[in-house]
Amino acid sequence: VRYLQQARQLGHRLVVALNDDASVSRLKGSGRPLNSLADRAQVIAALDCVDWVVAFSEDTPERLICAAMPDVLVKGGDYKPDEIAGAECVKQHGGEVIVLDYHEGFSTTSLIETIQGGSE
Repeated sequence: VRYLQQARQLGHRLVVALNDDASVSRLKGSGRPLNSLADRAQVIAALDCVDWVVAFSEDTPERLICAAMPDVLVKGGDYKPDEIAGAECVKQHGGEVIVLDYHEGFSTTSLIETIQGGSE
């Protein structure tokens, strides 16, 4: 939520792109996602800072970002600027790419690792 609130302050509208269930499974493995796209989208859309939620089926949102051409592209601190899908499209059209500060321990993967470590 903190990332989304910070991202909203950097632009006029906040559009959040979510991987669909099939792409999450491809990227993260069987048993993922823990929550369906519909459930994830409903929770994200309920946040006051979020204007729109869109889904994509590719492994990265690059095609979506290049089509939408946002003025500002924001990612969490677990990304390096040269690893951000769609960053080149945004910069080539005069947009800005911003990486927010990293907040340790706020990911589904780290939550799963904590739960699994505690159950052994």
